[in-house]
Amino acid sequence: MEMRMLVGAIGLLGLMGWSSLLGQGDVAFAAEPGVLVLEDFQSADQGGFPIDWQHENQRSQAKGRDAYKIQSEDGKKFLAAKDAGQRIKKRKIDWDPKAYPILTWRWRLHKAPNGSEPVAAVYASLDTDLMFIPVFTKYIWSAGKPEGTFVEGGMFSGSELVVQSGVLPVGEWVEERVNVYEDFKRIHKHEPQEKAWGISLFAGPGVEIDFGPVTVGPAN
Repeated sequence: MEMRMLVGAIGLLGLMGWSSLLGQGDVAFAAEPGVLVLEDFQSADQGGFPIDWQHENQRSQAKGRDAYKIQSEDGKKFLAAKDAGQRIKKRKIDWDPKAYPILTWRWRLHKAPNGSEPVAAVYASLDTDLMFIPVFTKYIWSAGKPEGTFVEGGMFSGSELVVQSGVLPVGEWVEERVNVYEDFKRIHKHEPQEKAWGISLFAGPGVEIDFGPVTVGPAN
């Protein structure tokens, strides 16, 4: 099936990003040589929720468990999110962001109601502050903000970089590729820890979107 490329002008803050569109069923889920798989959604509990993932808000676990479920298509597994409106996280990942700075993931939008902002997000947490609160960069799919838009975070919110804009394409996998190590240094003004803290995923209220494998690789 013909593959098209979406090249994002993500020059701001040294973000390096590009996107590729692949037709349904054509997702290359296998990692390339030298690439570390942070999550490939191979393991689920009895309800379909991914193993080793936690809810951001423990008081809404029931909704989160219903909203995020591992599914399979043509023998390939992915995480399907439906009307989540909350974040889930995977902590204590054994990953050196300096050696493996290129974070890559795939997502596939099915539905985004009017007013969805952001549509979805992937958080890369490379460090913690003095209060042991994760320091993260939030890569978002925005319904209205142009690609490359940067929003500086505050005390309780992470800095945002828009890597995908609009509510199209629908039903096609989009691949994102960003340099989390360089983004972290430029945004947070210091070197991250030798081992990253974790990653998080977010899907907006009313949004239906799939997440494919999340991997990291070297810069070259």
